[in-house]
Amino acid sequence: MVVETDSPQRIARLTPLADALARLDTLVEPATPRVADLSRALGRILAEDVVIAAPIPPTARALRDGWALRSDLSTDASGYAPAPLPFAMRIDVGEMLPRDADAVAPLDTVAIRDGAAQALAPVAPGEGVLPVGADAAREATLLSSGRRLGGIEIAVLAAAGVGEVRVRAPRLRLARAGAGSDAVIDAAIACIGDSISSEGGVATVAAYENLAGAFADSDADAVVVVGGTGSGRRDASVRTLAALGEVIVHGVALLPGETTALGTVGARPVLGLPGRLDAALAAWHMLGRVMMARLAGNRETLPVRTAWLTHKVSSSLAELVPVRCEGVSATAIASGYVPLAALAQANGWVFIPAESEGHPAQTEVVIRPWP
Repeated sequence: MVVETDSPQRIARLTPLADALARLDTLVEPATPRVADLSRALGRILAEDVVIAAPIPPTARALRDGWALRSDLSTDASGYAPAPLPFAMRIDVGEMLPRDADAVAPLDTVAIRDGAAQALAPVAPGEGVLPVGADAAREATLLSSGRRLGGIEIAVLAAAGVGEVRVRAPRLRLARAGAGSDAVIDAAIACIGDSISSEGGVATVAAYENLAGAFADSDADAVVVVGGTGSGRRDASVRTLAALGEVIVHGVALLPGETTALGTVGARPVLGLPGRLDAALAAWHMLGRVMMARLAGNRETLPVRTAWLTHKVSSSLAELVPVRCEGVSATAIASGYVPLAALAQANGWVFIPAESEGHPAQTEVVIRPWP
């Protein structure tokens, strides 16, 4: 399908960022979950709680190598007055505790003399023992839905004997506006695709000559288009979206990223990002990552830290300002348009809400992760 561009696309008004985010929240539904074994679950988002049916461990276990014994028989033991032990069994860490034992004494606190065991030091009840349910109680929630499964989470699940989990892995189709290659748009797509993968999604680049094919892809949970959202002579992304679906927002009060668009084709959300690298990354950070989290059912918050501004930062719109952080200080390195040289130096964003009009020097600000 070809959409004629007799007149340029127009942005009637800039939608406040908060309103665009609210539209996004009501528009996007979590993707359909699927069952995945642990080898394929790394990086995905849990779709349901992992509940432990039986206690772990199911029986008391040795927490160290030593001697399993009854602790009350060692109460008065010392090196000068060893206490006889009618029962003491050599045990290794992880082995099941014998029924009559309630402690595991260190190896050097029990001596064998003339074939009989003797305690050389007192051992407290439960010492050296991993009790029933110490790792996880019966019916306990080991991991909650909405949690991203990193290496530690996968290791915990494997150690608990969990072989498969229900996860969400949203499929996002990335498309470029216009035919042929564009270095800036291709760079933005590559960066956004990496962000999608790191947040539990599956990103594929549409192999289509026009946007209509990408919009019609029924295998995608969402479509992200980079470029063609402005009013240039060849800009037609929003017009094409309107012809095939619905444009909900065109123009967001966000610097950089004012020409961002949001809409639907059928039940699939479509996010249109500007063709400038700085604007595409900023709009993805503020809107795309929210869409991604909603699709994945991700309930975790972004890891952030704080720093102190070295100079005043002003803005009349909501703005993402790239900063260079050194220790506890953050220096804004661009505003409005962000040149490639500034992007190369940035290692964080500072978000300036529209109502704040900026921050004076020495303000403590939240540093959002880059990109």
